Amino acid sequence: MSASAQFREGKGYLGASLTGLNLNYNSKNGFNIGAEAKAGVFFADDWMLLGQAALKHNGSNDVSDEISAGAGVRYYIEQNGLYLGLNAKFIHADRNYNDVMPGLEVGYAFFINRSVTIEPAVYYDHSFNNSDYSTVGFKIGLGVYLFDD
Repeated sequence: MSASAQFREGKGYLGASLTGLNLNYNSKNGFNIGAEAKAGVFFADDWMLLGQAALKHNGSNDVSDEISAGAGVRYYIEQNGLYLGLNAKFIHADRNYNDVMPGLEVGYAFFINRSVTIEPAVYYDHSFNNSDYSTVGFKIGLGVYLFDD
């Protein structure tokens, strides 16, 4: 079965890093681990509008654990399941740290059945507050593509 039917306009999407795996490294915090939840809708064939929320535990005492919320867009390449993403998120940590971080993401939607995917991705988030917080990372999660037929 081709994956192209899953990427059609009007379809819904739910995703989460259910494994709790959101590994990344930046020069300020060191090692981090987090969880992320996503919801989206295809506003055109192969194009998804996506909302996300996340929690992350930082490996240093400089910036504490953080929460974030954001939005983005994904473009799916139907022939192979790759997707390209652009997003922006607002990040808040106690000790009065706030940041808006635009990001890029490249991932793969590996379908294990008609609607469930395993989605590994690499990403880069850019910090405007302090370049030490700019982050390169790898995450893996599950996605569910919702159908109305």
